[in-house]
Amino acid sequence: MVTLEEAIAKTMAEVWYTAPERVPLTEVSGRVLAEDIRCDIDMPPFEKAAVDGFACRAEDLGNPLEIIETISAGKVPQYALKAGTCSRIMTGAMIPEGCDAVIPVEDTTLDDVGRVIFTGKGKPVNIAHQGEDIRKGEKVLESGTLIQAQHIAVLATSGVFTPAVYRRPVCGILATGDELVEPWNVPGPGQIRNSNAWQTIAQVKDAGADFVYTGIAPDNPAILKEKIEYLLSQCDVLLMSGGVSMGEYDYVPQVMKELGLEIIFKNIAIQPGRPTLFGKIGRKIVFGLPGNPVSGFIQFELLVKPFLKAMVGLPHNPVILQLPMGESYQRKKAKRRSLIPVRIQDNKVLTLNYNGSAHINAYTQASGFIELKEGVFEVKEGEWVYVRQI
Repeated sequence: MVTLEEAIAKTMAEVWYTAPERVPLTEVSGRVLAEDIRCDIDMPPFEKAAVDGFACRAEDLGNPLEIIETISAGKVPQYALKAGTCSRIMTGAMIPEGCDAVIPVEDTTLDDVGRVIFTGKGKPVNIAHQGEDIRKGEKVLESGTLIQAQHIAVLATSGVFTPAVYRRPVCGILATGDELVEPWNVPGPGQIRNSNAWQTIAQVKDAGADFVYTGIAPDNPAILKEKIEYLLSQCDVLLMSGGVSMGEYDYVPQVMKELGLEIIFKNIAIQPGRPTLFGKIGRKIVFGLPGNPVSGFIQFELLVKPFLKAMVGLPHNPVILQLPMGESYQRKKAKRRSLIPVRIQDNKVLTLNYNGSAHINAYTQASGFIELKEGVFEVKEGEWVYVRQI
């Protein structure tokens, strides 16, 4: 048996990076860059107007100015400015030769013959200079960036339409147990619906990974082995729910041993989540998560999510708040370190009606969990605690 800290260290020591792949901009959101990005042009790529108005020479601002052309965005100016002339110009349009000021349209009026009179004050510029945002060859995004919409704009601006990103890890998901049926079936006597696999699928997707699901494996070593072999051929990380405790029909450890599993640890000194298995078969990573839904949920958050994020170069920084207890809480046993579901209300921590690791409904109401050390029976109202949000 290992401590939680030891379990985290042992799992993270086995992290390896997925290979880069190139994907189009339409599919890159939420992916992690696997290369530095440099812009192939200056931005702006030319001197352009920052406002709608008139491009002119600053030295002519005291005189009426004849309009010689209209320059819209995307149009190349046809005439250079000379003394006493200006060009009507739109925001983002290329300024003409000789221009060193763009006067806003609201700071102008027209005389009787249609010449522009500057009515503003000072010496306006209103020109966005070539390269003032980005210089050609400048690094604009670094490898390891989690790509969001604003990064996609930079990629497009830089002429990168198929960036290299880390391949999403693929998780093979397996639920085990004769007592399980899928959600679309009505449970018979002694049966329950399979909630763990579907919960795990959601957690896997939330962690930025892909999944393969083969359905429920019965308590039959031969069938279990066949399903596991298939999943191992398809995935990077195998996630099994149930079958890793010490029951008479918990066959997972036996089957995994036959497949050459190197067990790194198989129990954690924490509640819920004690019967957690971690190991590897060659380069394939194996997590055997507890069968109780709350236990499986927590161990995924503590161990699997950080692992999956690390495979694509992302850190995992859970939100931890320090808040006072809004009520006292006592537990009956304190032989083990425990994680207790709580909710936050009015900046105070309240406990839930929680009856153990099979009590999944309590976690639908939870904001997070607090930790009680081994030997600690009670936390009192007003005592400050750390809440790890979920």
